[in-house]
Amino acid sequence: MLVRTEGLVLSPLGQETLDDPGAPAAQVEATLDDIARINAWFGGRAAASFGLMRLLRHRKQSGPVSLLDVGAGSGDIARHLVRRARRAGIALEPLALERHPLAARRCRRGGILAVLSDAGRLPLADRSVDIVLASQLLHHFDRASAVALLRELDRVARVGGIVADLRRHAAAARGIWLASFLMGFHPVTRRDAVLSVRRGFRASELEALLVQAQVAATVYRRPGYRLVAVWRSRGAGG
Repeated sequence: MLVRTEGLVLSPLGQETLDDPGAPAAQVEATLDDIARINAWFGGRAAASFGLMRLLRHRKQSGPVSLLDVGAGSGDIARHLVRRARRAGIALEPLALERHPLAARRCRRGGILAVLSDAGRLPLADRSVDIVLASQLLHHFDRASAVALLRELDRVARVGGIVADLRRHAAAARGIWLASFLMGFHPVTRRDAVLSVRRGFRASELEALLVQAQVAATVYRRPGYRLVAVWRSRGAGG
C-alpha cells in the first residue's frame, strides 16, 4: 500500500521513520541524531556544500542570500551551509521546512527559522527564495511524485536549486550497514539507512526525472555515493 502525503506518494520500497510524522518521538530523535552524524562523516554536508558553491560562484547580488531547506531534519546541513557561505564572505539566511513538529523544533533550537509544512505544496510564492535545497528528500517519493516535487522546488527558486541525494549502489548499502554498528546507530536508523540507499538513484535516473520535470540541471557524482543536481532558474540574475 502506498502512503500519500499532501499529493505526493511515498516510495513503494518501504517506509522510513521520517516518512511518518506520527512516529514515536524517541525514534525520531535518535534518527535525527544519527542522520546528522551520517551527513558529517559520509558526504551529506559536503554534497550540499558543493551544490551551494556551484550556484554562488556566479553570484551578482550583494546582500544576504536566502536558502529554503526542504525536509531539513534537525537543521544540521543548513547550519553547515551558513558556516560554509560565511567563509566565502556571503551571508546565508536559511529557512527550514519540515513536516515533523519535533524536527522543526530542533531546527529552531539550533537557530534556524523553521516552518511546519509539507513538500507537496510549498507555502511560498513563485521565485520567492534565492536558493532551494532538497537534501536526501527526493528518494522518499515514487517517481511521479519526485517529478512533481522537482517542479515545485523550481517554482519557488529565484536563483537556482540543489538536489543532493544518494547514489544507489550495493557497496553503499553494505558500507552504511557496517558503519551503523561501528558508530552505534539506533537499530531503526540502521534499517532506514540501508532502505534509503535502496531507494536512491542512478545518475541516469535522476537526470531522467529532471528532464521530465523540465528542470535543466547538471547531475554530478560526489564522494560517499552521492549525487548532486544543480540548476539555475530561468531568468535568474542573482
